[in-house]
Parts: sequence; C-alpha cells; structure tokens
Amino acid sequence: MRYAHTRLLLLAAAAFILALMAPVSAGAHGKAHSHQAKSSGHHGKHLGHFRGRGKAFDTMTRNLYLGADLTPAIEAGGPEELGAANGQILREVAHNDFPTRAKGLAEEILTEKPDLVGLQEVAKWETTPLSAAATPIAYDYLPELLAELNKDRKRYSVVVVQEEFDLEAPGDYNGLLSDGPLAAFPNSEMLGRLTMRDVILARQGAGVRTWNESGGNFKTLLEVPILGVPTPIKRGWTATDAKVRGSHPFRFVNTHLEAFQPLIREAQAKELVAPGGPATSSLPVVLVGDLNSDDDTVSFPDTLAYEALLAAGMVERSTDEPLSCCLDSSELGEFDGGSTVDFGHQVDHIMTRDPSKVTLRSSTVTGRLPVNGFWDSDHAGLFSALRFAH
Repeated sequence: MRYAHTRLLLLAAAAFILALMAPVSAGAHGKAHSHQAKSSGHHGKHLGHFRGRGKAFDTMTRNLYLGADLTPAIEAGGPEELGAANGQILREVAHNDFPTRAKGLAEEILTEKPDLVGLQEVAKWETTPLSAAATPIAYDYLPELLAELNKDRKRYSVVVVQEEFDLEAPGDYNGLLSDGPLAAFPNSEMLGRLTMRDVILARQGAGVRTWNESGGNFKTLLEVPILGVPTPIKRGWTATDAKVRGSHPFRFVNTHLEAFQPLIREAQAKELVAPGGPATSSLPVVLVGDLNSDDDTVSFPDTLAYEALLAAGMVERSTDEPLSCCLDSSELGEFDGGSTVDFGHQVDHIMTRDPSKVTLRSSTVTGRLPVNGFWDSDHAGLFSALRFAH
C-alpha cells in the first residue's frame, strides 16, 4: 500500500470505528435504555407450539452480536492509538468465538422451531495482510450458523440477505511494534473489514412458502462527519410474503433500527409503515427485529420509534417477562463478567399490524444462560407462537 493512500485509510478507519458504534449501543449493551417489565397484556407463558393447518405460525427474532466492544477505538487520540484499538477489536472478535456461539444459537432455534427467523448483526469479519507479520482471521456468521442448523439434514435456508454498512480499517492485531507498512499506522500489520447484514431464514419441511423477497436501506440514515466528510451509516430491512401450512398469505418484515440517534430511529420506523413501505401491505403484516425502542419503559425521546409503530396500528405480539437485553460485558465467555442481572430491558420485538387476524398463542425468551462456555449473544432471543384467525 503506497504512502499516498495513508490519509484515505485514516478516513476509512475513522469511518469504520464510528460506523460500528451504532450496533453496540442501546441494543447491545443497554446503556441508552432503562427497561422494566411492562404489563402489555399480550405476553403469555410458553405453552408449547400450536400446530394446525392454516392456523399456526411460529417466529423468532435473534440479534447475533457483531462480536466486540468498540469503545477503545472510539476514544483513540490518533492513528497509532486507533490502529491499536482496531487490533483489540479484532482480538475480541476472535475471543468471542462465533463458531462456538453458533452452536448455542442453533440449539435455541432448533428447540423452538420457528417457521421464519429474523436475524440482525449477521457479521462477516475479514482481514487483509499488509505485511508478512500478519496472521489473517475470518468469521462469517451466516454460513457458520447454517452449518450448525443443518448438520444432519437441511432444516433452515436463507430467504433474503440485506447488506448494511461495509467498511475496513488498519489494525494492530499481533501487538508487535513497527511491523506495518503504513506511515500513519506503523504497528498495523493488517486491514480489518466488517460487513453487516440482516437476514431472514425459513424452516424447511414445515410447509413454509415464501415469495416476493426484498430488502433495502433506509432513506434516513445517521451521518457521521469524518474529517468534514459526512459518512452515512447504512441500516435497513428484509421482507418476504409467506404462507405457513396453508395459512392466509402474510407479509414478514425484519429490521434493525438506528441505535444512537432517536430522531433518525423514529424516521426509520416511519419509513417502515409509510404508504408503500415494507411493513405496509394488503396482507397481514408481522414485524420482527431489534427496534432499539419501546413505549412506556424508556424515556423520551427513545420512545419515539416504538410510538410511531403503535400510531401506525402495530401491536406487540411477544413477551417481556423475562427481559431480553443485554449483557454489559462485551466479552461473552462464561466467566468474562456477564450476568442474567444485566438483562434489564427490551429492544427486541415481534409485532403485527393486524391484531384481529394475528393473535398470540405464547411467547418465550431464549439464550439467557451461557452454554458451551459462552453466552450465545449479548442479546437473548425472542420467540412467539402466533395464530391466524379464520
């Protein structure tokens, strides 16, 4: 890499770090919300799956956790510190061992057997060596999770993938001095790249049919000024029309709203339910995802996005007993400091715009204890068994 590219790489590095702030804010570590259980009247004990032709539809929303705490990079005072912080991020991603976490995540899904699953923070981490001292690392969460779900036979397949932001920056992963070729990042021996995605999965062999698959980015995005250049932080949605075991057709939407800026988060929620938006349809609509908002259990203005959905006719179709978000520790090892006490609020939701047509049979929270030596994610999972009215 030529020295002439150093300033461009510095710009990319800063954009990378600030862009990554979004997925690990309220939705990941609970610092923007103080949630308590609400008595919405829509949740219920997990009574088991209600199966029947044309009546039952089971769904789940699962934030996988991108894998690192980005605070050290955010607080870095210069390029050398930034490269060191990026290296620490990559080491934390490696420590959080997604191949092991994928086993627990798959077990959650296989236990509940949701027909459609909305996934957020489906990260892909890659590194490009800049010198011979680099030891590349790579984690692609989607094929890792699918491999665990489909070990002995195909149980889940991808319906639609939507790419969100995709950025890279120099990093000092090995901790050695002066082993990098970039003047501004003398200790950075590799580039680290993160691609973020939202995904919908469908259960195989369960009478699930999907069509009209789509995805997109919101028009309203958080823009972070990097060296005077506004850098948009892409977020978006995935959607499909579906039928389950001969049910009435319905619209299924999965999203991850902006975490840091409540007015932008509200605008994104309004895009979902605006005329022609992904969560508007002549069909019944089911919306799942990490909304980074709620109604009466967070403070203004963090209520705005959820209130916008309520104003558009959305109602809750999931439980908040127990709560599902989030571990305070960014390292997910069983003894790294995370605790069930940390689950103090809710940002993950399952909703419908057609409450008379889509009712709640039961709902439960999964993944609130570590397995295989790791917590599955910093979020817990949220499952709902729904019923279609005749």
